[in-house]
Amino acid sequence: MKIISRYLFRQAAGAVSLILGSLSGIVWIGLALKELNVVTSEGQDAIMLIKITSLALPNLIAIIAPFALLIATMHTLNRLGSDSELIVLTASGSTTWTLARPLLLLALIVSLGVAYINVIGQPWSFQKLRTYITEMRADLLSKVIQPGRFSSPESDLTFHIRERDGNGDLRGLLVDDRRKNKQNQAYLAEKAVIVKQGDAVYLMMSDGHILRRNKPDEAAQIIVFDNYIVDLDDFDKQASPNGGRIEYKPRERYLSQLLHPDKNSFYFKNFPGQFRSELHERLSNPLYPIAFVMIALAAVGQARSTRENRTELLVMGFVGAVGLRLAGFAINTLVAAKAIYTPLLYVLPLGAILFSLISIKRGARPHRPMDVSSRLREWFAPVLRRLPLRWRPQGAASGAR
Repeated sequence: MKIISRYLFRQAAGAVSLILGSLSGIVWIGLALKELNVVTSEGQDAIMLIKITSLALPNLIAIIAPFALLIATMHTLNRLGSDSELIVLTASGSTTWTLARPLLLLALIVSLGVAYINVIGQPWSFQKLRTYITEMRADLLSKVIQPGRFSSPESDLTFHIRERDGNGDLRGLLVDDRRKNKQNQAYLAEKAVIVKQGDAVYLMMSDGHILRRNKPDEAAQIIVFDNYIVDLDDFDKQASPNGGRIEYKPRERYLSQLLHPDKNSFYFKNFPGQFRSELHERLSNPLYPIAFVMIALAAVGQARSTRENRTELLVMGFVGAVGLRLAGFAINTLVAAKAIYTPLLYVLPLGAILFSLISIKRGARPHRPMDVSSRLREWFAPVLRRLPLRWRPQGAASGAR
């Protein structure tokens, strides 16, 4: 790698690291503040808060990293242009591809990182996060709820226990559930035990009864039981719909699980399109870092006079890249509805790369700066040549001779 290539790589890589670290830190703080009340209300400590918020980061980093690369690339190229370094490089015989090689190498590294997160990091972190949530749900009853106090882990759901014995068993349990519209249900049991079986957590109650009322004006139904088992997922808004077994959402699955899902899966039977859109979204995401670098090179990668305004080009390049990514998100929604739109997830970034490549090649040709009138004459010259001589403007008529 030449000296200039190493210099560009160091400058851009340093900027990417700084921007990615800053954006990730801001996102992490936002997640921590969002989850703070949830974690503390369930009796967890700061370590659990850090674990939960950190496990949510990989998916966000995969989205943030291409934009960090875009900002870093544009900043590096704009600084080279402002300091006239691009003009010096062009005068010494360097081309746009001299700048492109180290930047595309950096884009390839970012693409590999995004691919690793999408294939391994994201599903691992989400499945680990689901495990922690299951543990928190079990701890809520077995450790957190204090005897003699009413506790509400969420709105319209209340727990109360008379005491907790030395084995951790609950005595005098009351559960009041009013979350369903027009239906109130209460569990009363002399004894209850928390039972873990695989990924599921159950509440096994003994010697109690259930009070159920479907309408406010009707009498309550009373069901007496000796033993009754309730899946704690029933007390969770985001409960597993698969009967006690953890049911991973499409975004929480590995690629092999997206390619070959269980046909009896709740999510596959009800949302099959989400498996398709999630799979192709992960496979097409690594193309965006390369597309963003190509857009930046096409926008501000050519040497220009210091009198020319580069701000407009910077804004156009950034808006174009952001619009490209937003279009990708929109198409991903269409893919979930209809498979016919799937190729567009790949055509979009590849088309941006091709368009930028053509723009770079055209911009690499020698040209002199033109004012607005010169540009208009150049655009309308083919039309003017077809007009009769007497109808042409004076300048155009003389230029045609």
